[in-house]
Amino acid sequence: MALILNIETATKNCSVSLAENGEILVIRELNDGNYSHAEKLHPFIQEILDEAKILLSDIDAVAVSKGPGSYTGLRIGVSAAKGICFAVEKPLISIETLKSLAYSTSVDEGVIVPMLDARRMEVYSAVYDANYEELREIKAEIIDENSFESELSSGKVYFLGDGAAKCKEVIIHKNAVFIDDEFPSSKEMAMLSYAKYKKNDIEDVAYFEPFYLKDFIAIPEKKKV
Repeated sequence: MALILNIETATKNCSVSLAENGEILVIRELNDGNYSHAEKLHPFIQEILDEAKILLSDIDAVAVSKGPGSYTGLRIGVSAAKGICFAVEKPLISIETLKSLAYSTSVDEGVIVPMLDARRMEVYSAVYDANYEELREIKAEIIDENSFESELSSGKVYFLGDGAAKCKEVIIHKNAVFIDDEFPSSKEMAMLSYAKYKKNDIEDVAYFEPFYLKDFIAIPEKKKV
């Protein structure tokens, strides 16, 4: 039996779940349009433990969404996960954010393109087939009318995530399908983290860092007039 605590904070969705052998036992998540991770993450973790009637020391591992995504959100999630691992001496598992997002939908044919907003017309994206095998690596790209031209000419392309929402008016093709209101969630992490746990595919807790993909750029506040 493997009890794994899954933490997802890469986007505006603050999501925590407890899973046993890849099956969700308890989940808490909030996606209210704000980055509320700093306020909600630790209370969610405690609520999950209380509902499951277990202690942190009873879990077998902690899994965290590794990115890409919000710089601050990733820092909060990874810091919390590493702190728990150090405190109760449990292994750390990292899950690619875009891969878990891809798992939030299922298709019979075509490809899945999970997208996360990276400001303006730039997105973080990857391409997966119907079996969730990676066809194109994760990268940051600026979207225009020619984006994913080869994939669209070959068949259906399913776009999802908060990055996809802003591409609807740019990517216009009969094979483009946009799936609304999907965010990375600890729900999809459960099966992925359990698969890694069985293979002992774990991270070095001391040295693990989120996968930012791009350097953090601070945007100065506008001066009040």
